[in-house]
Amino acid sequence: MAGDNWVAQLRSARKTALLGDGKRKIHYLFDNGKEMAEEYDMKTNQLLLRKWREKNALGAYGNWQVEVGEPTMPGLGTLDRELIKESSTNPVFMRKDTKNSFQWRIRNLPYPKDVYSVSVEKDQRCCVIHTTNKKYYKKFSIPDLDRFQLPLDCTALSFTHANNTLIITYQKPPEILAAEEELQKELKKIKAANDGDGECKTQ
Repeated sequence: MAGDNWVAQLRSARKTALLGDGKRKIHYLFDNGKEMAEEYDMKTNQLLLRKWREKNALGAYGNWQVEVGEPTMPGLGTLDRELIKESSTNPVFMRKDTKNSFQWRIRNLPYPKDVYSVSVEKDQRCCVIHTTNKKYYKKFSIPDLDRFQLPLDCTALSFTHANNTLIITYQKPPEILAAEEELQKELKKIKAANDGDGECKTQ
């Protein structure tokens, strides 16, 4: 089963933990050289950030690609900040999960709720957002379902709109909820590198 394979990869990955700012930060190094970094709220165990990077053809690591959480924009100069400020009315797409669902938020969408349509494209394994006024269109996948090779279920998808933000929710299937629960148990067993003796701990 694909889900078992993904869980096995997580277990076999070299993991390092750090604690700070109320977060548990886990770094994974996989056998194929890919890296994954996650941050969890220490009180709720809620996933706050997940990002990936891998080596290019020359063996150098590329930039981090954010899967869950607020995209970061390090090293911005004054001009870059001004450009971002000018484009602050553009739609901003980000994923922010809850315990029982995957959730995406698209800020700066001022149109009323009845303008939006959100659907599942099972053949293309993605979700599609479009508007009747043709002002916004986006396709996005759910990597978690791909890793577990689970089908997309249109009945798990819903959306709402408030404060110029479109909020799309996809209920997590039981297989993923169970796997996440098991993963949390394993992550808590890892002694943090900055907890106690300060020696870097990996597993």
